[in-house]
Amino acid sequence: MEASTYLSGGYGIQLAMEAQQGARNRLDALARIWQPSRLKGIQVSREYGSPFLAATQVFDVRPTPRKYLALEKTRDSDQLFVESGQILVTRSGTVGRSILAYKGHEGVVISDDLLRVNPLEPELSGWVYGYLRSDQARAMMTSAQYGHVIKHLEPAHLGSLPVPLPSTRLAAEFNSLYAQIVASRDEAWSAQLEAESMLSSAVGNIKSTVTESGFSVSARDLFGGRRRLEASFHSPAATSILSHYKKRGLRCDSLADLCEGVWWLTRFKRVFGEGGDPYLSADELFSLNTTGLKRVLVEQADNPDAYRVRAGWIVMACSGQTYGLNGSVAFMTTEHEQAFFSHDLVRIIPNVELVDAGYLFTALGHPSLGRPLVIRNAYGTSIPHLDPADVAAIPIVRLGKEREAEIGAKMAHSIMMRATASELERQIAEKATHELNLFLAGSPLA
Repeated sequence: MEASTYLSGGYGIQLAMEAQQGARNRLDALARIWQPSRLKGIQVSREYGSPFLAATQVFDVRPTPRKYLALEKTRDSDQLFVESGQILVTRSGTVGRSILAYKGHEGVVISDDLLRVNPLEPELSGWVYGYLRSDQARAMMTSAQYGHVIKHLEPAHLGSLPVPLPSTRLAAEFNSLYAQIVASRDEAWSAQLEAESMLSSAVGNIKSTVTESGFSVSARDLFGGRRRLEASFHSPAATSILSHYKKRGLRCDSLADLCEGVWWLTRFKRVFGEGGDPYLSADELFSLNTTGLKRVLVEQADNPDAYRVRAGWIVMACSGQTYGLNGSVAFMTTEHEQAFFSHDLVRIIPNVELVDAGYLFTALGHPSLGRPLVIRNAYGTSIPHLDPADVAAIPIVRLGKEREAEIGAKMAHSIMMRATASELERQIAEKATHELNLFLAGSPLA
């Protein structure tokens, strides 16, 4: 009953698609679209619960659970797990974002805020996913949403969308892209875990010292060198790592000693508009399948080229919550060279003569060996920040050139496969958009 529905571009696209004479069907005739029972989980501590991912976390480059649920107290909990290759679509907030589940999502409780889309015929899996990633389908999903403050999309809304039927040849092409995306995502995830496991094995087991009780710090540690009075800087999670390295006789070099530069850029007033360069904020950089990227007019900046990056660099999110993006690292590829980057990212240029870039990325991003040493430097209450000077002082454990190169090569493979998956995602979305444009022009999907 909302008037805005009939004024939206998506509604016009749906009418135009339904007016075509080519073969088509409703989406719910091609796939089972369903929503798990509404989740009312009981949150417990990590050692007693099952990891849980909210809808937005599923799109994170590294999906990291922050909550753990008592599975035996969760109704129909078996519905909340997904398998690699399953299509997921957001149904609330920013509706219509689609993603293929991969190994990083398996064994984790996935929010009911993601609709599950299971194609009824396997040979149409790629076409259904490509359709959902197309510009036209996203516009139609947006027009079908309802709600005032928080938008929602129901299975019936998604199921009613018109879908042109592809030829056997076209369906096979989309299925090939679909299979390559899943395989690339799975391989990237496995290689990343292997690289991190190799680092863990090399430094040896570190006894966990994470505790919710208080701890004491000597005055010498508080006032020696740069004074850090925040308890988080002296947390046992970080200090136990450094103590372990010292006991094992493992050398640590500061990040600054291994890099050609560690810096950030000054703030500037961003003016967005058509014809500008693609703009990547920290949120978008660390997300998969982002939609509607803004375009920034680069002429406004005094030195626009300084805001770009080069393949082989590492960037680190330097603001946000310490349990979220803050301190996360991303390895730059040729794909990133086309974008204009936020100032709110610390740029890091590895000196490849001193350290393998893939190993350095592994050491900084390792969830239990690197991240505690990074995030303890964050300061501030509402929105914690990392200062480049503190980032430059982060200790990097050294394992010898041969072992570091082995770890770095494994992580480099993960980075390459993730970049491949992103390119395939772009291809399947653009190809589906192109085919739907042809259908709207009166041509069948041959």
